[in-house]
Parts: sequence; C-alpha cells; structure tokens
Amino acid sequence: MTDRAARAAADAALAELVAGSGAELLRVAYLLCGDSGRAEDLVQDALLKLLRRWRTGAAADHPRAYARKAIVNEYLGWRRRRASSEVLLVDEPEREQPDAAQRVADRDLAWRLISGLPTRSRAVLVLRYYEQLPDREIAACLDCAEATVRSIAARALATLRAHPQLAAHALQKEA
Repeated sequence: MTDRAARAAADAALAELVAGSGAELLRVAYLLCGDSGRAEDLVQDALLKLLRRWRTGAAADHPRAYARKAIVNEYLGWRRRRASSEVLLVDEPEREQPDAAQRVADRDLAWRLISGLPTRSRAVLVLRYYEQLPDREIAACLDCAEATVRSIAARALATLRAHPQLAAHALQKEA
C-alpha cells in the first residue's frame, strides 16, 4: 500500500469514527468543561492531534477510547494553561427557586460545585458517573493506577459532601 493510500485509509477510518461517535465525544467534552463552545473546540483540537497519530496506526485497536483519552488530555492541558491567568468572580447570592424549578436548581448547583473541583477530580467524576467507565479504563485514560482513580474519586466526593453550599442546600430542602 502506498503512502498516499495509507493516509486515505487512515483519514477514512477517522471520519468513520467521528461520524459514529462524534456526538458521544462532544458530550464527554461538554461534561468536562461545561461550555458547549469550548467543548467543540476541545473535540476539534483533540481530533486534529489525533489525526496526526492516527496515520501512524497508534489508535487502531481502540479508536473510541483513544479519542476519549485525547479529549481528556486536551481538557487537562487547557485547564493547566488557563489556571494561571483566570480570575474567578464571587457568585451572586442564590435566590429561592420555585418548587417547579427545584430539579434545575439542584443540577445547576451540582455542576457549579463539580466545576470547582481540580481538573483530574472532575475528569474522574465525569468518566465514572456520566460515561460509566470502570476504574481500569479511567486509569488508562488518565495514565495512572486504578487505586489513584479510586482515591481521587473518594476525595472529590468528600469535598462535594463537605461543601457549605451543598450543606445549606440540603438544609433548605428539608425545611
């Protein structure tokens, strides 16, 4: 097979992956960063980097897992670059929501708390609870041990449980 034919075959295989799993990859990126525009950028940047590696045959065995890992790595790198220059503003105090909107308010609070976690913690929670990946696959995606994944998840959940906004929200729901 010529070099041109190999490239064409690799490009076709990547196009097939994007057509079959593009929505899933975009959802993972959105869950990681919480912004649809940034999620599209993450997927696009990851797929661009993936295309370079794809032509070498590095992702042939598990293309979806490889693409997911590329997105997670791109997200982690983006958060590292952004963390040094970002200035967070204090949130406006929450107003009491009508009962009909309570579910939306609960989801919003959860996402705000999750978005305040360190990047690896957030990645572990998204991959575990939204992608429903086992610890083994999460560990492979983050290049760490399974025990590290469990440790990160336990610390992240403990941080969420101890958060004052969540405790106040729970008390408010009981009243």
